[in-house]
Amino acid sequence: MSSNRRVQPPHVVSIADFRPLARKRLPKAVFDYLDGGADGEMTLRENCRAFDDIMFRPRCAVAFSECGLKTNVLGYELSFPAMLAPVGYSRLMHPGGEVSAAAAAGKAGTGYILSTISGHPMEKVRAASTGPVFYQLYLMGGRTAAEAAIERAKAVGMSGLVVTIDTPVAGLRERDFRNGIKELMGTNPFAMVPFLPDVLSRPGWLVRFLKDGGVPKLANVVVPGKGAMEMMDVAAALAASAVKWEGAIVVKGVLPGEDARRAVDEGAAAVSVSNHGGRQLDGVRPSIRALPEVVAAVKDQIEVWMDGGVRRGSDIVKALCLGARAVLCGRAYAYALSAAGEAGVSRALQILRTDVDRTVRLLGCASVSALDRSYVELPAGWE
Repeated sequence: MSSNRRVQPPHVVSIADFRPLARKRLPKAVFDYLDGGADGEMTLRENCRAFDDIMFRPRCAVAFSECGLKTNVLGYELSFPAMLAPVGYSRLMHPGGEVSAAAAAGKAGTGYILSTISGHPMEKVRAASTGPVFYQLYLMGGRTAAEAAIERAKAVGMSGLVVTIDTPVAGLRERDFRNGIKELMGTNPFAMVPFLPDVLSRPGWLVRFLKDGGVPKLANVVVPGKGAMEMMDVAAALAASAVKWEGAIVVKGVLPGEDARRAVDEGAAAVSVSNHGGRQLDGVRPSIRALPEVVAAVKDQIEVWMDGGVRRGSDIVKALCLGARAVLCGRAYAYALSAAGEAGVSRALQILRTDVDRTVRLLGCASVSALDRSYVELPAGWE
């Protein structure tokens, strides 16, 4: 069955349908890297569950001919208010990796954010998309490597810089330790042996992985005198260096209002309310729960984005009602990428866009720009 047919109804109707397909195709170590979170994974679970606490308040018997889904982020028009979040190790999930995701986003009329932990060079990723492409920066590999990546991003026409601030160290992702992902991406064959049966159980993935050259290097982190950084060095390479960028800067990883106000004071163009998909500090608030505080703190001075737990178009609409300009989707498209490459990502975006359109129409609202808090009912204590 072709990739296109595999992701169409009745096989795939919702984003949730991609997860078992990804699980079936990927070795456990790679799937759990994508699927898992930090420590006991409480924040990971709450990111999704918290959307269930928000109830809609629709207006009925409202007539309008068309529903406006377009929005604008940092001067770029999007076909609907969702972009693809940065997802590390995408090339391990599918050989097309970041290139396939960026291409699908561009064809859907929306934006893509390229992770520092990427296997394809940013020049190739930027060329693959007709839409805005942002570069997400981890301050790793030293100041020189970070500044070189920023200069490359400017030279290839990246739309802005997304600085992630919640990773002074890597979170404890217990699944990765149990699955030996560090050993499997290392160079010691003896350390790999206990974990090889899992990889060998997915021969289709293994063949594509080997044909793609095996474990890719971090094509966008070039260390002077050493070349592109090895993927296995990521956890040890996070550093607290200061860099500058003359252009739009988005601060990703904001949860309390105090950090949002600091971002405004430092000249950020936008903030993304995020807990890193529950992958860093476990036990923090879900992103949607933190969103109202951040929106109140910035007072319309800059754009507010949000990511974490988005699996349906109705989740996107709820975030818009609470003041987000746009929503970033991570796992929602990464499962699809793992399952079917570019065709999967395109189908995931189609599902989300159709969900948003349907939800906004059922709310009796003519445009996503007209959504506000009057369309939702929040639990006591949220305001």
